[in-house]
Amino acid sequence: MQKSIKSSLLRDLLPGLIPLFVFIVADEIWGTIIALYIAIVFGLAELLFTYLRSGKFEKFILFDIGLLTLLGLVSVLFNNDVFFKLKPVVLEGILLIIIGFSGYGRKNYILEMSGRYFKHVKLYPSATVKLNKSLRILFWIILAHIILVLFSVFFMSTRAWGFISGVLFYLLVLGYFAFEMLNAFIQNRKLKGEEVVPVVDENGAITGKAIRSALHFNPENKLLHPVVHLHVFNRKGEIYLQKRLNTKLIQPGKWDTAVGGHISWGETLEESLKRETFEEISLRDFKPVFTGKYIWETEAEKELVYMFITVTDNIPVFNPDEISEGKFWTIKVIEHNMNKGIFTPNLEKEIGLLRESGFFLN
Repeated sequence: MQKSIKSSLLRDLLPGLIPLFVFIVADEIWGTIIALYIAIVFGLAELLFTYLRSGKFEKFILFDIGLLTLLGLVSVLFNNDVFFKLKPVVLEGILLIIIGFSGYGRKNYILEMSGRYFKHVKLYPSATVKLNKSLRILFWIILAHIILVLFSVFFMSTRAWGFISGVLFYLLVLGYFAFEMLNAFIQNRKLKGEEVVPVVDENGAITGKAIRSALHFNPENKLLHPVVHLHVFNRKGEIYLQKRLNTKLIQPGKWDTAVGGHISWGETLEESLKRETFEEISLRDFKPVFTGKYIWETEAEKELVYMFITVTDNIPVFNPDEISEGKFWTIKVIEHNMNKGIFTPNLEKEIGLLRESGFFLN
């Protein structure tokens, strides 16, 4: 949808700028007054064409013809084509105001206007952030172009003004979009094969998606993402814990929940839980019981944790590529070693939650 919004801006501007090219060519051949009449006739023909095609008059073209006529008449009355040449500045100035308020303000007017034509398309918050960034860059590109047009009006020839006010505008805007597309292509090639995970709101509803590397140590924009945790008990009431590898970026070398992992894009909770459990401790046949969810936020990340428990007669076999050690613990030993840097803060929180629920701790 972001590409559609950007292309619609160009599509809406194009009808208004074509008469300028007509004026420039005609002005070179027949002079300003005749060129003005030709440009106005051309604009009216354009308006009629769009009416026959869509069954309605395009407001942008009506405004464009009115402005073209007004500035042209003023130019003729004062025998000065400066007023006519200022037309692109007025049009781009209006666009600049809309883009400025949309990119820097609290309300995105461009997004609202585009929503009328793309009612069934949902734009995730992560995409909205990118769109706002693009609008802010466009704001400065258009502002710079307006300054160049103003300079050309007073200090350059009509031909130079025509190039700057028309062709250069498209070169600048299309050049920026081409750069963005190329950059996105390069980034996608670099990140090809990296795990994609959903981004969610506090209720668990999906609001977008992101690559895994974007989830951690991103303090300016922490993305809330869902994870699954499974506590594994034996019949004695002992709880199985895994020891994290020393190479882990987060909480290396500490004892943690038996199973913990990200939900991949397109996975259900159950699918993710079964996959992570088999990958980490080789359990297949188990009956998970959902105990609740909570938000866990640290300096490194922000997670929506779905917590499960299960009781098994099987002995878990940990994956050495994922875990450095694994064993069953009694609750007394765990509580005796709380707040000593042995366990992850996340595990200590969940032990407290289980204690409050009265599930297993006597």
